Amino acid sequence: MPAPADRPVRQRSWAEVRWRQFRNAPRPVVRAVAASLGVAVVLAIAYVVYDVALSRGAALPGGDLRLLALSVYVVAVLVAGSVLTYLVVPQPTGSGTVVRRSAWSAALGFFAAVPIAYLVMVVAVQVIRPLLG
Repeated sequence: MPAPADRPVRQRSWAEVRWRQFRNAPRPVVRAVAASLGVAVVLAIAYVVYDVALSRGAALPGGDLRLLALSVYVVAVLVAGSVLTYLVVPQPTGSGTVVRRSAWSAALGFFAAVPIAYLVMVVAVQVIRPLLG
């Protein structure tokens, strides 16, 4: 049997490489995405409920504040994603039991929250909302 160094290395396809990266994502990235996704889904549901109520003629205080609600949604998802990621993603320390946090954890949460806020709202407004009439 040939030694492992003697065998040619099989080149993986682009799809195989991406699938492997998806399956083996670093835990800090998964935590950052999960924190932002949880907040975004809850706030998007609240926005859709508000939008449906306004479209059905509900007289709510302040009138039609959908743009303000959307702005609050984006800011809340970005801030919550940054803060939650800062709290749940410690900075690697090597050895020892000391847990360190830095602004890099918050930055990871912020940059994970930007596309999540957009994509969740697109699904809520373009897919879910039309189903509710």
